[in-house]
Amino acid sequence: MLYGIFCYDSEAEVDAWPKEKDDQVMAELGGVLSKLAEQKRLGPTARLGPTTAATTIRKGKTAAVIDGPFAETKEQLLGFYVIDCASREEAIEAAKALAAASGSSGAFEIRPIKFFQPGVGVSG
Repeated sequence: MLYGIFCYDSEAEVDAWPKEKDDQVMAELGGVLSKLAEQKRLGPTARLGPTTAATTIRKGKTAAVIDGPFAETKEQLLGFYVIDCASREEAIEAAKALAAASGSSGAFEIRPIKFFQPGVGVSG
């Protein structure tokens, strides 16, 4: 089953990291991702840009376009991972490994994916 692992953290805290710490954290996360890739369990991953660059579209009869993130919260969605696991417990273990490598105090939310469309020709 596919699971989404969503990384929530203090954007201000993460943005304040020196480049050396950010590089170290990304390298440690890369190690976890490499293991998942070797096991053929890693799907798309993304580190999102800052919430100051976000735009929100509010649903309704007329869509409302709002600059910024959807909510004023301490922790923001900073990135996500799609992984293929046989069980919820396996997904939890993967999220724990990501959390140990993340270098911060945020949270990882795990959700089963009900529908997945891999896309065509998208690259960074």
